[in-house]
Amino acid sequence: MRGQELQLFTLIGAALVGQRGHLFHWVPVCLSIGIGGYFALLSEPGWPIYGGLAVAVTVLSGLAWHARPEVAPLIWAVMLIAAGVALAGARAHAVAEPVLGWRYYGPVEGRVVGIDRSGSDALRLTLDRVVLRDTDPARTPARVRVSLHGDRAWHDPAPGQVVILTAHLSPPSGPVEPGGFDFRRHAWFQGVGAVGYSRTPVLLLEPNQGGMPVFAARMVLSDKVQRALPDEVGAFAAAIMTGDRSGMGQDTLEALRASNLAHLLAISGLHMGLLAGFVFAAFRLGFAAAPVVGLRLPAKKLSAGIALSVAAGYLLLSGGNIATERAFVMVAVMLIAVMFDRRALSLRAVAVAALIVLVWRPEALLGPGFQMSFAATTALVAVFGVIRDQGWTLGPRWLRPVMAVVISSAVAGAATGPVGAAHFNQLSHFGLPANLLSVPLMGVLVMPSAVVAALLMPFGAEGPALWIMGLGLRWILGVAHWVAGLDGALGQVVSPPWAVLPTMAFGALVVILWQGRARWTGLGACFLAAGLWVRADRPLVLIDATGNLVGVMTDQGRALSKPRGAGFAARNWLENDGDGADQAEAAVRWPETVRVNGLTLRALSGKRAATNATCLQGEWLISNVVLPENLPCRVTDPHILSQIGALAVYSGDPSRIISVRDLTGVRLWSVGPKPRKQAASAPAQ
Repeated sequence: MRGQELQLFTLIGAALVGQRGHLFHWVPVCLSIGIGGYFALLSEPGWPIYGGLAVAVTVLSGLAWHARPEVAPLIWAVMLIAAGVALAGARAHAVAEPVLGWRYYGPVEGRVVGIDRSGSDALRLTLDRVVLRDTDPARTPARVRVSLHGDRAWHDPAPGQVVILTAHLSPPSGPVEPGGFDFRRHAWFQGVGAVGYSRTPVLLLEPNQGGMPVFAARMVLSDKVQRALPDEVGAFAAAIMTGDRSGMGQDTLEALRASNLAHLLAISGLHMGLLAGFVFAAFRLGFAAAPVVGLRLPAKKLSAGIALSVAAGYLLLSGGNIATERAFVMVAVMLIAVMFDRRALSLRAVAVAALIVLVWRPEALLGPGFQMSFAATTALVAVFGVIRDQGWTLGPRWLRPVMAVVISSAVAGAATGPVGAAHFNQLSHFGLPANLLSVPLMGVLVMPSAVVAALLMPFGAEGPALWIMGLGLRWILGVAHWVAGLDGALGQVVSPPWAVLPTMAFGALVVILWQGRARWTGLGACFLAAGLWVRADRPLVLIDATGNLVGVMTDQGRALSKPRGAGFAARNWLENDGDGADQAEAAVRWPETVRVNGLTLRALSGKRAATNATCLQGEWLISNVVLPENLPCRVTDPHILSQIGALAVYSGDPSRIISVRDLTGVRLWSVGPKPRKQAASAPAQ
């Protein structure tokens, strides 16, 4: 047995030696494993563990430098995984801010640092320097986010203003079902400690005293663009140029998503790449047109440096959100590679960009933006690298640009499709033709016009450039609405188990990054992930975290206990089921009698729950108000749910009951009230 282990170790060492020159590509992969491991923990590591990780990273780094070539890569891998855990933990503690621990209603004072729209299409403000009535500043969130549903005739909020309003606030909510998206974690890393809404006017306390000049300039530019271009075209142009989406309507957003064109709205790698590419090409041509200058200066490097500066300005102007930061890092790495006479489009450049983003914001790994962006970029670089290395041509010279766009759209769509479907439960069936009809126009008309308009705006001469930009955007919006209106344009996809995306990503990376025939073993991991997805098991019963909504799986799909209320949970449950019905349609499916684990399930709410809080031995009572503790039946009420989160019941003999806390554990962002003694056995009572 010892000889077999030694032989296996020798084979692994020989394989790693054969990967020399290509192992750097795996650095961000190993770091990602550590970061993902940190977020998968059920309890927060203590400081002794972080100290141990720091020692391990130091010792392993030293060992790796002096280890034999066949052993060193394994040591580096372990070191990077440990570093990923430590890095994510350090980031989580570094961004720690107070989180509201109770429901609050009253005056909210703060400075406007963000303006956007909520999922219900309401204007939404992000406030810092928050003041809450009768609340200790040490317990006051650093930032709150408030949706405005009331009368806005009194005041139109602007960047940097100090405003006051009366609002309902509550802590950021957890997943709507076990294994679902954890908004608490997302808000933690954004520094948002409370969310809510207001139905009262927003009143101005202090005007902008000159702070936040970039944000103010963004909104001024956005307002100018929307005044110059009508309706949704102007809102689209403002979103592309400044990152301000507050003017975008929900109908347009839905059309862009259904046609797989939503990526044109976000300032991402495509926009940053098109902008930098246009500036780089324009200055290269300018230097070439002036030989006296171009022959005496390193024109290519100067053009790359100017393009990098413009991209940095675009980053500041667009608000510098996570997606734009990631896009800038990718473009910056490639432009710097040009300045140092390195190949710009290479897997090494992609690995460097991923490494920078992961070190700067480890939490980005969990977001669909990071996953889709690097999936598309890695796949495109790999495919066009094969075309280049094999000496393949894309047809006659006049056809090559067209073929490049077709291949780019197909490859990017194939790479990002599974990620988008897993996160958003939607699959655009006509996304490829929509992108073929829109992306080229984005590159040759929209982005160049945006650059020219921005340059001419200080002189008041931006009108013609914006008009040309509007032509391109009007075409793109037309394509989006046309494709979204086609029969079967949008498919619904069931949410995959948690292991699907990591397994699929690892398999794809083995195929792309590994050298030699062994790379094809990665296809096995991809097929395994696909099989797990196909066999995804959805819960038989779902109970939301307030007891306000219950969903039961039936032959017709998930049946909901009520047609209105808890709409966010209802929408997410149906989407995760791959069900295209709305809440009202799903409520019609609710059966007269629901049997679970041999118990008759009853869902009560409001006054009905308070007056009918009686039950029998064989019943399971679910309520959105706290019920007496001495009832003879099984009870699930808000007090129990506040400690354990939403519940899922899976079919089986016996069935499994899983809570949100079972999967998320107790982390920095999910610490709730201390459970009472009987909560350990919840939901049974």
